Amino acid sequence: MKHYQILIIGGGTAGITVAAQLKRKDSSLNMAIIEPSEKHYYQPAWTLVGAGTFDYKDTERDEADYIPTGVDWIKDKATGINPEKNEVTTASSGAFTYDYLIPVPGLVMAPELLPGLPEALDNGVVCSNYTNPEHTWEVLQNFKGGNAVFTQPTTPIKCGGAPQKIMYLAEDYFRKQGIRDKTNVLFATPGTVIFGVPDFAKTLNKIIHDRNIIFKPFYAPVKIDGEKQEITFQYSKPGESNCTIMEGNVLGEELIGAMEIKVHFDMLHLAPPQAAPKFIQESLVSIQDGPGKGWIDVDIHTMQHKRFPNIFSIGDVASLPTAKTGAAIRKQAPVLVDNLLQLIKTGKVGHESYEGYSSCPIVTGYGKMLLAEFKYDNVRDSDPLISKFVDTTKEQYSMWLLKKYGLPFMYWNLMLKGKA
Repeated sequence: MKHYQILIIGGGTAGITVAAQLKRKDSSLNMAIIEPSEKHYYQPAWTLVGAGTFDYKDTERDEADYIPTGVDWIKDKATGINPEKNEVTTASSGAFTYDYLIPVPGLVMAPELLPGLPEALDNGVVCSNYTNPEHTWEVLQNFKGGNAVFTQPTTPIKCGGAPQKIMYLAEDYFRKQGIRDKTNVLFATPGTVIFGVPDFAKTLNKIIHDRNIIFKPFYAPVKIDGEKQEITFQYSKPGESNCTIMEGNVLGEELIGAMEIKVHFDMLHLAPPQAAPKFIQESLVSIQDGPGKGWIDVDIHTMQHKRFPNIFSIGDVASLPTAKTGAAIRKQAPVLVDNLLQLIKTGKVGHESYEGYSSCPIVTGYGKMLLAEFKYDNVRDSDPLISKFVDTTKEQYSMWLLKKYGLPFMYWNLMLKGKA
């Protein structure tokens, strides 16, 4: 059984960034990454792929090119973690032991959690940038009018703003195609507001109003019929015992029972339900019960596991009350790295603290974007260097250029190399 000083599960954004930073700070570390994928994707650009303004091929690179020098690549899938034995099992390479473990495998798509979605997803007029952004672009180009429905599940998802980004781009595209006047654009969300940070919500609410976008909060999708092109929502407003459909029912909503609403769609874009991988949920590293069940149980500031001090985690599977984005990982990684290195050297975890920073570049149309940056408790947290010159709460062409060119460059050349 092979042993490593540091074992990382997952070769995505978090795994590669952390490995690269650790090696830069201490090249003598004995490390390995468990990752089955041959390809690495820059997923934030998939929103732009779905709108026909970014080439999917440019989001894909070879994983081998980003495994840091001196780090072993175990090209396999992790299947279990036993933190009491400091052991990780894999699908075909046997078991590995470690001194320190960094489980960062990312989320998995779980369409089966929404009845009818597995059959409908990426077929016909049902699409998702999370799974096949090229199909989203095909659906947009083939759309001739009717109900264009955009929604998201009740589970946590990667980049909570992504389901509305493609909605703004699609609405802009319909205008450019001259079919906006025969299109109803609906954004239906289980959430209570368009965005949790008031400064950015104010701008987005004005955009929705000015562009005649129908916004339905408290709409949780519960069922999809791909053949009939119907989606059913549960109205989930607390304290409500029934719901009513307002006058001027342009969407043709149909009330089913007291709290369910059926809507016909001529195109449907959604984020599938998402979850931590099963081997994480079933391991003692995850929260076993109550709030956060199934997510890795870390301190929200130090990134150290609450019960197993030789385990650290960041990114999408960590139980952190902030948005699951690459921008969050960029701020979490150096905290993990410094705190872990201090633990290795002194036996005591370091004092670096993560305050919940995340950012959501919200594309609001072709050539327009606002950069929503925030930390724990939905407090605005803009980068002083950017906010000094640009009002990031307003739609900006400069922010669009950042999204399309600046951020991908930074990701491939700086972040994954451990330099940013």
